Amino acid sequence: MSAARAQGKIVVGVDGSKHAARALSWALEEARLRGLVLNVVYVFPALVSHAGPTAHEYYPQVEKEAEGVMERVLAAMPDHSDVDVERTLVPGNPSAQLVEASREAKLLVVGSRGLGEFRGMLLGSVSIHCVQQAHCPVVVVREED
Repeated sequence: MSAARAQGKIVVGVDGSKHAARALSWALEEARLRGLVLNVVYVFPALVSHAGPTAHEYYPQVEKEAEGVMERVLAAMPDHSDVDVERTLVPGNPSAQLVEASREAKLLVVGSRGLGEFRGMLLGSVSIHCVQQAHCPVVVVREED
């Protein structure tokens, strides 16, 4: 077990948005400074079908698309050769999954808004939920002015 793994991890939620990219950069630098593992988490939709093809027929495609998002996020990440990076893909509700991931984290990092942004909002629903429910400290990274 590496020293970073023994000390804990920073969890960062990503969704492919520019806000998440800023949060990822911030979390990477914090993991580097603290000597911690960085766990990059992408939560993709859990499908339920009420008519037509069943959800299990769509699931492989959704999971493949999620893999593609994660690969793009990691490829755009600044140099991280000196940081132990884990990647987690999980289906479900982003708020709930990030709060669950915070159980084993020293810090949870999220962007101020994600892909569902409304102009003028200071925080998105996921970041608000994480701040209120996380099991560790939470950093919400805002966009640059």
